[in-house]
Amino acid sequence: MSVHRSLINKLLLACVVMFAFGFALVPLYDVFCDLTGINGKTGKVAAAAPERIDRGREITVEFLATHDPAVAVDFAPETARIQLNPGDLQLVSFVVENRTGEPIVTTAVPSVSPGEAARHFMKIECFCFQEQPLAPGERKAMPVQFYVDPALPVRFKNLTLSYRLYRSVGQTVSR
Repeated sequence: MSVHRSLINKLLLACVVMFAFGFALVPLYDVFCDLTGINGKTGKVAAAAPERIDRGREITVEFLATHDPAVAVDFAPETARIQLNPGDLQLVSFVVENRTGEPIVTTAVPSVSPGEAARHFMKIECFCFQEQPLAPGERKAMPVQFYVDPALPVRFKNLTLSYRLYRSVGQTVSR
């Protein structure tokens, strides 16, 4: 009888450990992606200004914007694509308009494709660093100041910066 009780206790412990490990995988994956730049994740902290410009090559950067269908906004880049030299500081804006009759707070999640190039996409200033409150019907331009690190391998000629806009959890704007 005690053999069965011991086995049951070990199996229950194994289940608890597996559940805890599965629960911890998402934050561990996010940390791993932030450190390696895999999966196109970019940092949420401002980068330092560029030190040099590589005038020997040009890169095309395209901009995309999508939003969660549950958020009634219009969201788009002002510019679809630009040509730049690695290390050259750029400023582009994304425009968002609240189509609802109530205030909302949004959060933008950035991604760079191809994923391997994400660690070379350096944001100095970005609306994605903080929540963006929007009054009813408000339209605003949200800037992104960035550069592409000259250390970007030469095989990368095209990059895509995309943002997905979500309603923030626990909105801070009062009615």
